[in-house]
Amino acid sequence: MSVLQALVLGAGGQLGRACMDCAPSGVRAHGLTRAACDITDDGALRRCFDEVNPRLIINAAAYTAVDAAEEHPDAAEAANASAPALLSALCAQRGARLVHLSTDFVFDGRAPKPYSPEAAPAPLGVYGASKWRGEQAVMESGASHAVVRTSWVYAPGGRNFVTTMLRLMREQGAVRVVNDQIGSPTSAQGLAEVCWRLAMDHEASGLFHWSDAGSISWYDFACGIRDEALALGLLSSPVAVEPIATDAFPTKAQRPAYSVLDATHTCATLGIAQRPWREALGDMLRSVRTQEETG
Repeated sequence: MSVLQALVLGAGGQLGRACMDCAPSGVRAHGLTRAACDITDDGALRRCFDEVNPRLIINAAAYTAVDAAEEHPDAAEAANASAPALLSALCAQRGARLVHLSTDFVFDGRAPKPYSPEAAPAPLGVYGASKWRGEQAVMESGASHAVVRTSWVYAPGGRNFVTTMLRLMREQGAVRVVNDQIGSPTSAQGLAEVCWRLAMDHEASGLFHWSDAGSISWYDFACGIRDEALALGLLSSPVAVEPIATDAFPTKAQRPAYSVLDATHTCATLGIAQRPWREALGDMLRSVRTQEETG
């Protein structure tokens, strides 16, 4: 059987690393960090394609600093909108299939129920607007594609809500966490597996939503992290978690108050089920414990 060549862009990030770790058999994944391939540079992208000749591309590269995007809109636009346009046009030219990652921030958070892929985007800030334009560019490119919106992604390594909470809980006697923003956590490992399934399924096209199962607040998530960490011995004693309102923690960018994604279409297309968020979180924290025990 011939080996499929694949590119994972943004391989230095938490999702990119997870994609490299779970590449399916029959696929040779070439992971490229921003230093190795600047996706905003058309010439650099073409050289990467010439070197690898990929049949599959997972684009996990993005400008994800939500608050910084308000002050640096050009940088966000370049990485999140212009780069996907370049990339998807190149995929269309070369006959390559693209899986492109997007975000729950394309929505304004005013929905009364989980957002389906057909729901109308209405981003609140620069980051969400730039990601929405990137989605549109990919879908209009003519390339074989799947656009995957996700939310609250975390992994054992890197900076994310779980690793930050665990660090703060170890350093402090209490943490204060927003209780009026509702969404769904997503394990990078589970998301990576979905990305590969979509990459390999050329019949799957258009928009897909993915997260772990459950609608919770950041406060609920923090409590879950504390409880799971205590059970695994990652915390030596209980830590108080205080719920606060969004207004008590002002940020430059406005966040959607409700951004739960409806993954029914993705589950039906791929024949899979979402994992409960606490189950996925427990697995991730066990990975953290193993890393700490092995040094």
